[in-house]
Amino acid sequence: MTSNEQPNTPVADTTTPDELWVERTGTRTYTGRNSRGGEVKIAPLDTADAFSPGELLKIALAGCTGLTADEVIARRLGADFQARIDVAGVKNLELDRYPELTEEFRLDLSSLAEKERAKLLIILRRAVEEHCTVSRTITQGTVVQLQVVDTAPEPTS
Repeated sequence: MTSNEQPNTPVADTTTPDELWVERTGTRTYTGRNSRGGEVKIAPLDTADAFSPGELLKIALAGCTGLTADEVIARRLGADFQARIDVAGVKNLELDRYPELTEEFRLDLSSLAEKERAKLLIILRRAVEEHCTVSRTITQGTVVQLQVVDTAPEPTS
């Protein structure tokens, strides 16, 4: 390898990750938490004031898209721009997965000339395609490892 070549190894995020966990709070009801104090209620679709896991997946996608594009849009529309990202996908019950998710980014672009508008759309799409971690993880796939830990106390002798 020459001095200009980079090794083909993944670069890991070296920041200290927040702890994330869910705790059972009732029958088929959990609360997701992070070490910064954030909470979200997780339950089946028929439960009021809660998100289903599928809804959280879609909200994470839309939230990541918004956060990724926010500065790009603010530079062109101003810091106080209004935005809404609708996200949808129908679950395939037989496969137990979402075969397709659709996002619709709603912005008032009336203040931009046609060329500026076209340029913003290109930059926005590129930013999301290259930097939205949730979208990139969904589209490229990931390995999920489940470990079960027995929390029973050690028997005393």
